[in-house]
Amino acid sequence: MTDWNTRTKLVHSGTRRSQYGEMAEAMFLTQGFAYDSAEQAEARFVACGDDEFIYARYGNPTTRMFEERIAAIEGTEDAFATASGMAAVNGALFSFLRPGDHVVAARALFGSCLYVLELLAKFGVEVTLIDGLDLDAWRAHVRAGTKAVFLESVSNPTLEVIDIAGVAEIAHAHGALVVVDNVFATPVFSQAVALGADVVVYSATKHIDGSGRALGGVICGTRDFIRGVAEPYLKHTGAAMSPFNAWIMLSGMQTLDLRVRAQAANAQALAEALEGHPKLSSVIFPGLPAHPQHAIAMAQMGSGGTIVTFDVAGGRDAAFRFLNALEIIKISNNLGDAKSIATHPATTTHQRLPEDQKTLLGITPGLIRLSLGIEDGRDLIADVMRALDAT
Repeated sequence: MTDWNTRTKLVHSGTRRSQYGEMAEAMFLTQGFAYDSAEQAEARFVACGDDEFIYARYGNPTTRMFEERIAAIEGTEDAFATASGMAAVNGALFSFLRPGDHVVAARALFGSCLYVLELLAKFGVEVTLIDGLDLDAWRAHVRAGTKAVFLESVSNPTLEVIDIAGVAEIAHAHGALVVVDNVFATPVFSQAVALGADVVVYSATKHIDGSGRALGGVICGTRDFIRGVAEPYLKHTGAAMSPFNAWIMLSGMQTLDLRVRAQAANAQALAEALEGHPKLSSVIFPGLPAHPQHAIAMAQMGSGGTIVTFDVAGGRDAAFRFLNALEIIKISNNLGDAKSIATHPATTTHQRLPEDQKTLLGITPGLIRLSLGIEDGRDLIADVMRALDAT
């Protein structure tokens, strides 16, 4: 299996078949498991093997298939599937941080990620937010006693691309764990582990499902971290993914590589078509040579990704006119779907941020985040151009 390429792993890794030899992954929709004897029950509560299960909150054959499949393509020893992407972020950080510990995080983060950091601070963890693009800032603030650094490899929604290898070198010199939220990079373009990430988290709700059907998240890392640190916290606090959702994620993974590459091609084409448009103040896409971190994006992902962000001249009112004029692209706050989605971060996903923080992060009143789907790229470009005419 180690010699398989990505698309093969996405279809076959981690497969478990019952005695019936089913071709599709089986959905073990059960809360608990029966034992052959009291002795066997006792033994499982002492130590469970990879194919032994106790309770769905602790593990399930369908969920385990998903965990092994995502670990195989991410290049980690193990993974733990969670109920949502934010459960993965919470579990990755809260499972090992203690009062008095220190965390350094990039300031350009999804609003809910910032909230988790605020919770850590309430529980006595010292949190320092910095400009994640500035390696000198990481050098200045990561110190002896820093337990973790946390960053989005590509920030939401302004698409800053952080130098993972550079940050990892600084963090590891002080013994800090590197935790990377890798949603925008996607498992298809991810090289986070090879670049030095110790723990990688995903919202499986996004590209992994890819059809807007179910919530899910996953934490990828070493077996010691996943089973020795993350699992005890997650299974006792109830953040495990349901077997049904794991089954959906397994189905989504079969077409993940095909979908994401099609989405990225659409994103590249749209960004190139929008560059220099008179009704836009800026176009942000890591795949454009004009992007400040274009070289880093190409080195880390080999792609600009599936998201294009742009600033509509005229602010909030013009941005709303644009959104309301779209025909194919839907207004929603999700991303990574096979359907194209437009989001106004300032009034939705990042609405709770203070205005000065929005300004600092570049979340302007006219900013639009477009998650490109797998529709025909020509139709999407025409839809966007038509909507821009309405601004």
